[in-house]
Amino acid sequence: MKKIILLIHCRDRSGIIASVTNFIADKKGNIVYIDQHVDREQDIFFMRLESEFSNSTFSIELLKEEFNASLAKRFEMKWRIYSSEEKINMAVFVSKYDHCLYDILGRYKSGELKVNIPFIISNHNHLKPIADSFNIPFYHIPVSKETKTSAEDQQLKLLEEHNIDFVVLARYMQIVSGKLISKYPNKIINIHHSFLPAFVGAKPYHSAYKRGVKIIGATSHYITEELDAGPIIDQDVAHVSHAYSIEGLIAKGRDLEKIVLSNAIKLHIHRKVMVYNNKTVIFS
Repeated sequence: MKKIILLIHCRDRSGIIASVTNFIADKKGNIVYIDQHVDREQDIFFMRLESEFSNSTFSIELLKEEFNASLAKRFEMKWRIYSSEEKINMAVFVSKYDHCLYDILGRYKSGELKVNIPFIISNHNHLKPIADSFNIPFYHIPVSKETKTSAEDQQLKLLEEHNIDFVVLARYMQIVSGKLISKYPNKIINIHHSFLPAFVGAKPYHSAYKRGVKIIGATSHYITEELDAGPIIDQDVAHVSHAYSIEGLIAKGRDLEKIVLSNAIKLHIHRKVMVYNNKTVIFS
């Protein structure tokens, strides 16, 4: 049994859904999931479809060729067909905070995250023991104002050598330049607290505590060259009260960061995110 995921976006017009489902049926495919969305403001149609093919001679490359020739050109579609069985390669970038890294590696070890993790990169050596305990190669690439360009060249070399499909910044406390972003557009996932832009700086929880905030949150998004302004993948919030200490706020915030980041990773792995004009369509 071969399983594929089809993603489409194009100008909305009648007949798209019928044409796509008939195409799959003609190829002896069994559709097991289909969802679509129309952005009325921009008149753009989005679709995500999963299908199974039991034919022993099925070829995903031939399916792509025929889909492009018979449908994609006619509807002027932007589209991708993926094998849902293929594990993609994910690199993890970290600094000193370990909570997101532990959570990712725990889910990876248990089989919850259907990816390969060829390596972890950090600008510090602090988290190497964690990588070692999970038998994942760890590369220490220091970053300073003087070495940032050469450091990113080293990072890019590793990413290319290991055929990395996407990158997760698991509390990587460095600004990623356009050099990496241009190589991995909408493929670098970041996580941060949701106090921005109200409480900026190195100690947002301390600032929030002084203001007596009643809600805290976390946001995961693809990075762009505009800092912390990329397309949002997932968010969550938690209510807090005056009874919380600074340490309690930080602990609650880190719990949210772990959950939101893992959700974003899973949505990306399962091809449930479509980006258009710095916004996302997230399929269930």
